[in-house]
Amino acid sequence: MRNFKSTFFALLLALPFLMMLSGCEKFLDRKPLTATLEDLNQGGIEAEIFGIYSNLRNSPGFTTIPWLGVHDFRSDDSEKGSDAADGAEWVAPFDNFQYVKDLWATNVYWDDHMTLIQLANSAIHKADSLGLTDASTQLNVAEARFMRAFSYFDLVRTFGEVPIHSGKIYQSSDLCKPKNTVAEVYAFIDADLQFAAATLPASWGSQYPGRLSTGAARALHAKTYLYRQNWAQALALCQQVIGSTTYSLNSSYYGIFKDAGENSGESIFEIQAYVSPNGSIDQGCGFATCMGVRAATATGWNLGWGWNTPTDNLVNAFEAGDVRKGSTILFSGQSDDPSTGGYGRVLPNSIFDPVPGPLPRKYWNKKIYADPAYRASTGFSDNPRWINKRIIRYADVLLMAAEASNELGQGATGISWLNQVRTRAGLSGRTYTTQAQMRADIKHERRVEFGVEGERFFDLVRWGDALSVLGSLGYTNRCRYYPIPQPVIDRCGGTIIQNPEW
Repeated sequence: MRNFKSTFFALLLALPFLMMLSGCEKFLDRKPLTATLEDLNQGGIEAEIFGIYSNLRNSPGFTTIPWLGVHDFRSDDSEKGSDAADGAEWVAPFDNFQYVKDLWATNVYWDDHMTLIQLANSAIHKADSLGLTDASTQLNVAEARFMRAFSYFDLVRTFGEVPIHSGKIYQSSDLCKPKNTVAEVYAFIDADLQFAAATLPASWGSQYPGRLSTGAARALHAKTYLYRQNWAQALALCQQVIGSTTYSLNSSYYGIFKDAGENSGESIFEIQAYVSPNGSIDQGCGFATCMGVRAATATGWNLGWGWNTPTDNLVNAFEAGDVRKGSTILFSGQSDDPSTGGYGRVLPNSIFDPVPGPLPRKYWNKKIYADPAYRASTGFSDNPRWINKRIIRYADVLLMAAEASNELGQGATGISWLNQVRTRAGLSGRTYTTQAQMRADIKHERRVEFGVEGERFFDLVRWGDALSVLGSLGYTNRCRYYPIPQPVIDRCGGTIIQNPEW
């Protein structure tokens, strides 16, 4: 998929010049490469939409350690990682649930999500104010509304009640609105995703890999219904995605996370990143860099910052024979296992191998393990910025469909969706016995299928399992929501009030 990605990013780089010629604002500073005006979809707010994709890719609140802290460190699957002295201040508020009201990580997380919402609102406002009702512009509006819904879904499940901003922000004080209820935020999300699903295309073709589709809108919408236990709506949307035959499971699990697996048939929504083979074009993303193996450069294993490392708890959760274990985890001192996506290399036993002493962690995230040859060619040996961030995969839709059907008393039918995921993992299928047993099976499958992908903490909360699973780590019920960043409350002079339990 790298050639497709390079074409798409050539368009992104060319767009500012082309939009300047046509009287629109430019949003990037690169000169045109190979694109022409005819290459672009030419909606009236195309430049703004491409800017939203670029912002998503470049925002730490969506792609680097602030996102990892909120989505991954709080689960029992991963921890802060790296060495003990690196980012030690992150352990208490995320690994140990000692939440902090004024913390760089969550301040950035809030601000980046609100920025994406503002960009979406500005694009929508421009289309409305210019009276642009043509089909191409409406596609662009649908992309903006998807992004707004995506951002609000993160905010509502992280903070609970948050203010809804549906119009353009002209000045900072416009952001100081009272919070809306959780139900109101979800209703706003519903409206955006219904519009997106009805308006977006099934596919943009190879010219725009990773661009939002109706399948992405339906899959995200299904997930929001799952969080509300609206099983019928969730199942109906999942069935539409499945019935479209647009998506399929990758033949190998590890293949999803290789370069060739980007924007594959299993991909529904990914944040796009690209670095050219010689490193001269960098439209990259810091997602993988945060998590690469942390070791001495001299060993050839200094692949990143080493954050978000798997736990013993996750390692022990895999069944014997589950290929996802070796595809999810790299083990210090062991082979990278070419049969599950490695490159025939052995991890060092120590930071300065062969000097005795362990690496900072026993385990590392293999899902962002970059091809050594491509690292060498780009010159980004410890900064694999070209790796996409997978957000929604077809396996997620299958497991959501299985869960929703089981909760509706249709588990005997839904078990086939669960078993598709298990079969791909090299495991035998489950037989439906009871709703309770299938519920337990689904919880297990979601954990091992999406290990260190940011799903586990929120799954535990929505299932009502967080206290029993995470209580020994310091979790209490009020930890289901993070306190709203104190700087936000201070800037707004009390218009936005703190979460009542904080």
